[in-house]
Amino acid sequence: MAFNYDKYLRVEKMPTLWCWGCGDGVILKATIRAMEKMGWDLDKEVCVVSGIGCSGRFSSYIDCNTVHTTHGRTVAYATGIKLANPHINVVVVAGDGDGLAIGGNHTIHGCRRNIDMNFILINNFIYGLTNSQTSPTTPKGMWTVSQKNGNIDPTFNACDLAIGAGASFVARESMLDPKKLEKILVKGFKHKGFSFMDIMSNCHINLGRKNKMANAMENLEWIDSITLPLKKWEALSEEEQLNKFPTGVLREVEQEEYCDMYAEIQKAAQGKRAKITQDDFAKKI
Repeated sequence: MAFNYDKYLRVEKMPTLWCWGCGDGVILKATIRAMEKMGWDLDKEVCVVSGIGCSGRFSSYIDCNTVHTTHGRTVAYATGIKLANPHINVVVVAGDGDGLAIGGNHTIHGCRRNIDMNFILINNFIYGLTNSQTSPTTPKGMWTVSQKNGNIDPTFNACDLAIGAGASFVARESMLDPKKLEKILVKGFKHKGFSFMDIMSNCHINLGRKNKMANAMENLEWIDSITLPLKKWEALSEEEQLNKFPTGVLREVEQEEYCDMYAEIQKAAQGKRAKITQDDFAKKI
């Protein structure tokens, strides 16, 4: 029996505004299936926070509590939502420009604090919506409108950043295998703490065809050529590992979670206020 996506979508918003062949649709469907596997009540237990860019449209299409935020501020908004509603499963969706450039500082501190939220980075290696500027993950040498002689910036490894900043769950996958992607998302959703998931996707319109990848399939073949499972990547020499990205779960540890610590502080503060009130009352007597 076919999966009923209509149950989880704002069908009045269909069809999507994403370009034909865009990987965002595959990631949206995998996310929905992962949420269904978690058994989450989308009306009461989920909030999806998205930023600016193609990935920002997630909050328009998925039928649950959603917040469409300002550029780069997804984690900041999500932090407030989670602290105010600790029982809610908060899912952040941001692009590589949104989440690593203007929003890089918020991403770092979300990882550092280990707040229990799920960060889905849709990494298409370019500022897709605003017409091909260099993003933090654009490979060296690729043409962009802001570096027309080829990108000279080193390619940013998003998962290394998340691990270094202290995220307790870090994983990478591409949208080439939707079933693998769904499994990674479920693992991240189950983890208590900051779950950072770098999902590599294609932008054949604003990256691919401007860099000798004439169509979606050629862009996808390129992504396939730079990714491989973690065990296979570990078997390579250091030289062979250059410009290759391991997929799968890269880090999974138990750490103190920020909302739990915040709740303890609140409890202590409430107890202190209650004691002060009692002491004041005793003095009046």
